[in-house]
Amino acid sequence: MERTQGDGEVDHLERPSPLTDKERVMIQDSWGKVYQNCDDVGVAILVRFFVNFPSSKQFFNQFKHIEDAEELEKSAQLRKHARRVMNAINTLVENLDNSDKVASVLKLVAKAHALQHKVEPVYFKILSGVILEILGEEYPEVVTPEVGAAWTNFLATVYCSISAIYKELGWEKLSTSTG
Repeated sequence: MERTQGDGEVDHLERPSPLTDKERVMIQDSWGKVYQNCDDVGVAILVRFFVNFPSSKQFFNQFKHIEDAEELEKSAQLRKHARRVMNAINTLVENLDNSDKVASVLKLVAKAHALQHKVEPVYFKILSGVILEILGEEYPEVVTPEVGAAWTNFLATVYCSISAIYKELGWEKLSTSTG
């Protein structure tokens, strides 16, 4: 069952449809251009994420008290994590035709975030929205509305897979606060 938002629109992050071959190609082609600027894009994504959702910084001791975006950009820990996020997305995108590899990567990511770092799964949903914003803003000629829709479906699939793994791990929702 798809959940509707208050405005009556369907929340596509709740139950995405399987990626089509065309969507896979659009995601891989657009990602090739984005990934050329892996470090800058990754930092932009995480800085926006941490500035707009400051509670998400609680998991990072070295910069959890930094509020200024420019200071966040300079954080070695943030830059390192940005690279890891971008590399994980890259692995997923490169393996869109290999469901076993995708499942394996998502399981590793979900287990680490759930069990080691105690990150609530809702942060993956929020991060997906930030990724879509940055891709659309930084690459408007590449991320057309049609490509953006493919990315939305892909990131929804990632979020749903991660949420399912959290449930398998017996994750109990600790809070609903994300701000």
